[in-house]
Amino acid sequence: MSIKEMIREHPAVGENFNEQLAEAVKHAMYCAAICNSCADACSAEEMDMARCIRLCMDCSDVCTMAYRVASRRTDENRQLIRSVLAVCIEACETCAEECEKHDNAHCRRCAKMCRECSEDCRKALADLNREVHADGERGTVEHGAV
Repeated sequence: MSIKEMIREHPAVGENFNEQLAEAVKHAMYCAAICNSCADACSAEEMDMARCIRLCMDCSDVCTMAYRVASRRTDENRQLIRSVLAVCIEACETCAEECEKHDNAHCRRCAKMCRECSEDCRKALADLNREVHADGERGTVEHGAV
């Protein structure tokens, strides 16, 4: 089952399917799981990994929030989705920076997934900002400006 197809088939989506947003939802789901697993793997390491564990757990929670909010299409709340994507970008970038400091496979994989998720959220946010501008809504949300 594909989450992208699930979103595409939502009755409220119709012709307004946003490929970038669907890709961000998919990668946020994966990132939540990978960060959760990385935090657990870090807890088994002999060195002090407290900061990495904390940031992975935070990122997992934020990614979970992002995919849950962004996959809801009934009575769409674009402003909230845009804000959530911006927070997800920040959490992923912070987690990736920390994981990149560690020389173990689980942290390398986590950092890579965080970078992919961050990039997809940036693309989705840019698309939503363009949609808002086209619709004449006020304001845009940029990375870090929630």
